[in-house]
Amino acid sequence: MNSLDFTFSDLISGYVMAYDPVGRTIDLNTSDGRPYRALLTANTYARQTQNISEGWIDCGGQLEQLLAKGRIVFLYGTYFPEREVSFEVNYIVFAGSDGDSYRYADQGWWIDQVDSIASSYLKWQFDYPSQEIDYANYRTLINLTGAKATGDYLQETDTISRMVYGMASAYMLTGKDEFLEAAEKGTEYLRDKMRFVDSDTGLIYWYHGMKVGSGGQEQKLLVSEFGDDYDCIPAYEQIYALAGPIQTYRLTGDPRILEDAEKTVELFHTYYRDNEKGGYYSHVHAVTLSPHEESLGRNKAKKNWNSVGDHAPAYLINLWLATQQQQYLDMLEETFDTITEHFPDYDSSPFVQEKFFDDWSKDQEWGWQQNRAVVGHNLKIAWNLMRFQGVLPKQEYLDLATKIAELMPQHGYDKQRFGWYDVVERVKQPGQQFHRFAWHDRKAWWQQEQGILAYLILQGHIPTEESYKKYADESSAFYNAFFLDQNDGAVYFNVLANGVPYLLGTERFKGSHSMSAYHSTELCFLSTVYIDLLIEKRPLDLYFKPHPNGYLNRRLFVSPDILPPKSVVISACEIDGQPYHDFDADQLFVTLPSTNQRIKVKVTLTPCS
Repeated sequence: MNSLDFTFSDLISGYVMAYDPVGRTIDLNTSDGRPYRALLTANTYARQTQNISEGWIDCGGQLEQLLAKGRIVFLYGTYFPEREVSFEVNYIVFAGSDGDSYRYADQGWWIDQVDSIASSYLKWQFDYPSQEIDYANYRTLINLTGAKATGDYLQETDTISRMVYGMASAYMLTGKDEFLEAAEKGTEYLRDKMRFVDSDTGLIYWYHGMKVGSGGQEQKLLVSEFGDDYDCIPAYEQIYALAGPIQTYRLTGDPRILEDAEKTVELFHTYYRDNEKGGYYSHVHAVTLSPHEESLGRNKAKKNWNSVGDHAPAYLINLWLATQQQQYLDMLEETFDTITEHFPDYDSSPFVQEKFFDDWSKDQEWGWQQNRAVVGHNLKIAWNLMRFQGVLPKQEYLDLATKIAELMPQHGYDKQRFGWYDVVERVKQPGQQFHRFAWHDRKAWWQQEQGILAYLILQGHIPTEESYKKYADESSAFYNAFFLDQNDGAVYFNVLANGVPYLLGTERFKGSHSMSAYHSTELCFLSTVYIDLLIEKRPLDLYFKPHPNGYLNRRLFVSPDILPPKSVVISACEIDGQPYHDFDADQLFVTLPSTNQRIKVKVTLTPCS
C-alpha cells in the first residue's frame, strides 16, 4: 500500500556536486547531505534570483559556468517512478553568480528591497505619489495586487503601527523623505485616532482599531475583534501599537512619542505584569483591567510568548537604543531572564513551551495551539537573545540561543527544499520520524524572517561556527528566490513547501490582520545591519531627521541595533549635506547643534578591524 508509483512535481534544493554537460545531468546534495541526480531536458530553463524591482535574469546560456561545484541551486521538476526513479528538471533558480557568494549578501540588496516594499505600500494605501499620504484612506485589507475594499472597513491599530515601522526603517536606510513623511503621519494618526489617555491615572491604552462607515462615521473599538483575543485587551496589541512610533522616535526624537511610550510601559507594569511570579499576562478585561476575570474564558490569567517576549523586538530594544535609559535595559533583562527560566522544555520536546498558566505550569490545551510549536517563535527567541548579548552578556542567554540554533534545523526545517515550516506538533508519536504539521507544510513569510535573522545574527556574533553561515545562506536564498513578488510588488504571505506561491483566502493578501509591511521590512533592516557591519565588514550609511532639542542633551544615538562592543565606529557625519564633527565615534552618538529648525543627519558607520 501507499506505493509512490505516480508522477509528481517538486523542488530539490541543494549544493552542486557535479555537472555533466554531455549527459545533461546534475548531481547535488541536499542540506543534510542526501545525494540526488537530476536530468535536464530540452525545455529546461534557468534564471538568477532577482530582487523585487528587477526584471527576469535569464541564465539558460550559462549553465556550465553556473553549475560549479558547491553552488546552491533550486531545481523544480517532475519525478518519474520508472525502473529507476528519474527527476527531470523544469527550471533552475540560482542563488548567486560567483563562487560561494549569494545575491542576498550583495551590497544594497536589502536596501533596494525595503525601498521597493515601502514604495508599494505607499502606492497601495495612498495612491502616492499621485495623491497625498493620508491615513484616513488606510485599509487593513489589501489584496494581492494592492487593491482595497470599498464601503465599510476596519482600521487596525497594530497594522498601521507595523506599516509605520516599515516606513521609518526604510527612511533610516535610504534617506527618502516620502518614507519619513509616511512614518510621521502614521504616528500622528495613531496618536489622534487610536490612543486613549486615562484622565485619572495618565496611563495610555491603544484601541484595537476603528470601524469606518461608508459615510465616514467612526466607531472606536477598545477590545479585540480577532478570534484568539475576542472581547479582551491582549498584551500583544498594546505592544505592537508602539512598534512604528518608537522606530519613528529613533529618527525624530519627537518627545510626544517618548511620553506615549513611557505611559504605555507603565500600563504594562500596572495591569499586565505579574509582580509575584514574573512575566506579563496575555490578556486583561476591558473594564476592570484584571487578567483574572472569569469572562476572559480561555485567556484568564495566561502568559505566552507574545505577552512576555514580544516586548523586546517590537519596541523595547529600539526604545533603549534611542534613550539609553536604565529602566528599559532592566526591563529587557527581566524579559530575557523570564524566557530562559520558563520557556525551555527540552526534556519533553525540542521546541520551547509557549503558553502557560498563572503559575508557569504548561498550558497545552489552549485553542489552536494545544501542544504545538510555532517554529518561528523558537527562532525569534534565539536572535533576540543574541542581540541582547551585545549589551548584557549572560551564559544562559548564549546557551539557549545556540541550543535553539542546533535543534531547529533538525525539527522545524525543510532539509529537502530549504525554508522553515509553520506550526508542528511538539512531540512525535511512537514510530514517527517527522514532527507532524498542524495543518499544512506551507511556509509563511514571517517564519522565514525568523530563520534568516537567527542565523545571520548568530553568524555575526559567532563567525567561527560554520553551520550559522550555512543556514543563513540557505534560508536567505530560499526566501529571495520564491517570496518576492516581481509582478505586483512586496512579498507573498505564503508559499507551498516547493516554493510556489499559495494564493488562496486571506493568504493571498498583501495587507491583513497579520501582514502590513512589518516583518518584510524588519528583515531588510536587520539583514542590512548584520551583513554589512558584522559579516561583510563594509560601511553603512544611516539617516535621521531630529526635531529641535528633541533628544535629551541633544544626543542622537545612531547604533542601528545592539551590536557587540567596539564592533563599529562613526567614521563620518553630515548635517544637511555638510560635514559635521561633533560626535563620539566609539559611543555611537552625535551631539546635535542647538537649532530651531529640523536638520537631516547622515551618519556613516564603519566596522572595526
